[in-house]
Amino acid sequence: MDSAEDVLIQLYDRWRGPLLHYVLKLVDGDYQQAEDVVQETLLRAWRHYDELKPDDAAPWLYTVAKNLVISGYRRRNARATEVPLEPVDLPPVSDQVEHVLQTWQIASALRALTPEHRTVVIELYYRRRTVAEAAKTLGIPPGTVKSRCFYALRALRDALEERGVTEA
Repeated sequence: MDSAEDVLIQLYDRWRGPLLHYVLKLVDGDYQQAEDVVQETLLRAWRHYDELKPDDAAPWLYTVAKNLVISGYRRRNARATEVPLEPVDLPPVSDQVEHVLQTWQIASALRALTPEHRTVVIELYYRRRTVAEAAKTLGIPPGTVKSRCFYALRALRDALEERGVTEA
């Protein structure tokens, strides 16, 4: 099995150009916005490297990129009811759409946390460190890690409930 870094390099080499071309059309040629969307898409792919195969990742990547563009459009145009997107011939999207949407909502809720709370959650849950390892990495006492984690998870739960994400 390839490492996360190997998969990301393969995804980047194979899909960065086509994704950028696709997203540029969606954002009316705004190169900086397109670059941001592509980077966020590849960051999310890195988080799911164990589920993606670089040669078959197109439906997942294009769906995430399109959803990021739509989300950005909605944030900028709160009154808009429809997003004008040109139809594109893409392979059919797999059943992972719901998973991708939940992941996006979790990432959005995570970004809403304070930086201190967010870093603790990332260390403990995304990097899978113990409390002691996270404390050492962050340079704070283990009790502070536990406290921040408690409040961060509570804030995350509340934020996700506001977004309509509930436990399965």
